[in-house]
Amino acid sequence: MGMSSGGTGRAMSEINVTPLVDVMLVLLIIFMVTAPLIQQGVKVDLPEVKAPTMDVKDDRVVLTLTKEQRIYIGKTEIPYRQLKDKLTGNLKLQKDKEIFLHADRALPYGFVVDIMAIVKEAGVEQMGMVTDPLTEGSR
Repeated sequence: MGMSSGGTGRAMSEINVTPLVDVMLVLLIIFMVTAPLIQQGVKVDLPEVKAPTMDVKDDRVVLTLTKEQRIYIGKTEIPYRQLKDKLTGNLKLQKDKEIFLHADRALPYGFVVDIMAIVKEAGVEQMGMVTDPLTEGSR
C-alpha cells in the first residue's frame, strides 16, 4: 500500500504543460495582431448630442477647420503643408500637449481624421472637441 501512494505522488508531480504552451502561443499571436491596430488608432471622445458647452479659455490652442477645408490656429490661417511645422513650433502647444479641435460638421470625415493624425504626429497628446450648443430644430 505504501508503494501505491508513493506512485500516485510521483504521477501528480509530472504536469502536462503542452496545453498551457498552446494557449500561451494563441494569446501571443492575438496580442501581436491587435497591438499595432491599437497604436494606430486616434483616440477621440465624441461629444454627446446635448453635451454641456465647455468654456474654452483664451490661452488654449484652438485648431479650427472650416467647411472650405481651411485650417486656422486661433485666428491665423495655416496652409495644409505647413500645419505640422506650425504645431511643432508652437511653444504653448508643446508645453501643454493639448489642443482643441473645432471642425465644421459639413467636412468629409477623412479630412478631419487626416488633420487629427497630423496633430498627433506633432506631439500633441490630448485633443478636445469644441462643439456648438444644440439649438431646437437644428436636427
